[in-house]
Amino acid sequence: MRLIAPFEDKATAKPAAGEIAWGIQSVGADTSPFTGDGVVVAVLDTGIDGSHPAFSGMNIVQEDFTGEGNGDQHGHGTHCAGTIFGRTVDGIRIGVAPGVKKVLIGKVLGAQGGSSEQIVSAIQWAVENGANVISMSLGMDFPGYVEWLKETQGFPSELATSRALEGYRANVQLFERLASLIRAQGAISQAATIMVAAAGNESRRDEDPNFEIAVSPPAVAEGIISVGALGKGNNGFTVATFSNTGANVSGPGVGVLSAKAGGGLSSKSGTSMATPHVTGVAALWAEKIKKTGVLTSWQLTARLISSAITDGLSGLDPFDIGAGLVRAPQE
Repeated sequence: MRLIAPFEDKATAKPAAGEIAWGIQSVGADTSPFTGDGVVVAVLDTGIDGSHPAFSGMNIVQEDFTGEGNGDQHGHGTHCAGTIFGRTVDGIRIGVAPGVKKVLIGKVLGAQGGSSEQIVSAIQWAVENGANVISMSLGMDFPGYVEWLKETQGFPSELATSRALEGYRANVQLFERLASLIRAQGAISQAATIMVAAAGNESRRDEDPNFEIAVSPPAVAEGIISVGALGKGNNGFTVATFSNTGANVSGPGVGVLSAKAGGGLSSKSGTSMATPHVTGVAALWAEKIKKTGVLTSWQLTARLISSAITDGLSGLDPFDIGAGLVRAPQE
């Protein structure tokens, strides 16, 4: 397992002070009466820069599963966390659910990536600590793993593909059974936890329109909501050229401005950036459900997916966008 590496945006225009990041507006979070208050969110990634102003006043519970210690040496986790629940920075709103007060930060990706065992342990830790939504911008790069086996281990193509396929199947089974266990536990304990994961960035539609890679584990596992990435086009939204196909829903994932480890803001693109938008919207729906009834994982999943719209997505392949662009509750 590894982080789903984002693409750095060198020339993306920064909103002026007092403005709102485009992804926040696209999902309708800026006009929603909900902020994520009372909802617990977990981010399983490279850690977090807890001293960043975007997370001021928050109850941040950190747990390191890599052996490298807490903190975020990469910056990926900090950027994702900022999109989910970050406060306003330099006069710019970057967070979908800035009312979230308690967050669980599981550091599962270090300098050498991370293992499925570490990620499973982190998911269990997050559930035990009351996470309502778990965000994972990570995955298994199947094509990359095949190439790695060939180039570094000297495997012939057939053997490399077979070995990678074994790992792929094992991961899908692992995460599907874990998701099933979490649902069963929630039904008994009246607790609600859903998992949201990035579809992956291995597609290359800019090189060939047919170069589309399928959603990777853990996002492809049944019981996990997979997220594809959208960008802004002249006549609405476009599917990001890198976004893997077969996702359940979509979120803004191109030119996303969020917290930068060490301070300030940075812009990145990837399904890694789309996933936090969906996680944040899930937190808003969780707050709404809590105020009107009992929050369950089934209800939260249904509300989140059914909120997706296809307005501005006409002409796009349904396999690329899933149910569409998720939207925050408006009343």
